[in-house]
Amino acid sequence: MNDFKINFQDTATAFADKSDSELQEKFWLFKVMNFAPLVNLGTRLTDFAFSIQLPIKGLVKRTIFRQFCGGETIEECQPTIEKLGASHIGTILDYSVEGKLSETVFESTKKEIVRTVTRAKADEAVPFAVFKTTGVARFDILEKINAKRELLKGEVAEWERALTRVVEICGYAHSIKQPIFIDAEESWIQDAIDDLATEMMKRYNREEPIVYNTIQLYRHDRLEFLKESHRKAKAGGYILAVKLVRGAYMEKERARAEELNYPSPIQPNKAATDRDFNQAVDYCLDNIEEIAFVAGTHNEESVCRLAEQLHEKRIKHNHPHVFFSQLYGMSDNLSYVLAKHDYNVSKYVPYGAVKDVVPYLIRRAQENTAVMGQVSRELDLIDRELKRRNSKLNKTSLPQTEQ
Repeated sequence: MNDFKINFQDTATAFADKSDSELQEKFWLFKVMNFAPLVNLGTRLTDFAFSIQLPIKGLVKRTIFRQFCGGETIEECQPTIEKLGASHIGTILDYSVEGKLSETVFESTKKEIVRTVTRAKADEAVPFAVFKTTGVARFDILEKINAKRELLKGEVAEWERALTRVVEICGYAHSIKQPIFIDAEESWIQDAIDDLATEMMKRYNREEPIVYNTIQLYRHDRLEFLKESHRKAKAGGYILAVKLVRGAYMEKERARAEELNYPSPIQPNKAATDRDFNQAVDYCLDNIEEIAFVAGTHNEESVCRLAEQLHEKRIKHNHPHVFFSQLYGMSDNLSYVLAKHDYNVSKYVPYGAVKDVVPYLIRRAQENTAVMGQVSRELDLIDRELKRRNSKLNKTSLPQTEQ
């Protein structure tokens, strides 16, 4: 009988590299984030303050930015990379500038992503690079491509430039053998992104997994999409590489479907999402020699399930085709405990100029508030660790009694 169990309530391991003051700061930030009306008000005020150029950068950088981001530049992220690396956790540098429209910005973003690829190759503590297609291509043109609408003459040239950027990024990653993720986005541009990702895998995943597509299992059609992607990869003679996530645009997706009167692509409930996520993991595990995958999840049950499956199937904990991943500033109990048991684990570490990263931070705050119990779980873990430390301190400071 296999009695292998992982204790994800091990707060001593989860917060081993956090000082008491860092834990206190984290506790009070999550305390604020646990109150939805305050989060909604704060995000609106922050957005407004930046729009009228109020001097709030320092406040944002010292609070929510410091909690969820590594810095404003790759160089500023170095202490975070080293700190995570000391606990055998990888860093994924995520240049989180989004929603831009200028060709100049798209070119600049492409160059920055290439820098992250170079930085990743130089350090085993940075196992993956990542980019969003909307970081290098205009959202509206992706929407047109997705809907198979005809492009205007100027748009044809614009789309060619966008394609060239994606090829330059993925081609460079392949040339230095550095794996890279293409993140998932909204459903009404995702087919266009999937087509791009599939083409990049065809080109660059012949010998090893380099380009990873991202599959959002909160969509009811994605489990079948995973299987179809695998069939295409086998027929095409390349390795399928995927990052499995639940998803990040649920409220927006449902609202748009209702507004435009089309069937929602989102699962009917959380149980269906959990079911498809776990089945997707099972499918990848059953085809582990042909599929490289990353389980990008904060769900403790899913993480525990995969960790135990690897152990029970006698698959090496650090098998190169299996990674776990969480967001920086969240679920340290999962990341640090997994690393302690020699599983491959990494953290998404967003970075960028504070003003440019605000849309990401606002989304992160709103998502954490919307996910049932997520912030409460974080608070409970931090609270228990602070009490454990205080209890330990009190015991060591008590005078010894005579025997």
